[in-house]
Amino acid sequence: MNRSELVAALADRAEVTRKDADAVLAALAEVVGEVVAKGDEKVTIPGFLTFERTHRAARTARNPQTGDPIQIPAGYSVKVSAGSKLKEAAKGK
Repeated sequence: MNRSELVAALADRAEVTRKDADAVLAALAEVVGEVVAKGDEKVTIPGFLTFERTHRAARTARNPQTGDPIQIPAGYSVKVSAGSKLKEAAKGK
C-alpha cells in the first residue's frame, strides 16, 4: 500500500475528504519526526507503534572490498517497536 492508497483508505474509514486525511497523515509524520529529533521522549500509539531515538556508539568495521578497518562515528538511529494489536494482526488474528 502506497501513500495515496493509505490516504484513500483513511478517508473512507473516517468518512472525511482525502485532502483532510492527507493533512492528518502529514501532520502525524511531522510531529513524530520532531519528537524523535529532540530525542528526550518517545512517541507511543498504544497497541500499534512506538518510535524512539537511540544512540549508537562509535565502532570499528571492515571495508568489504579491501578488508581494511574503518571507524564508524557515534550517531543516532530510530527504533520502531510494534505494539500488541499490530503483532496480533501480523499473526492473522
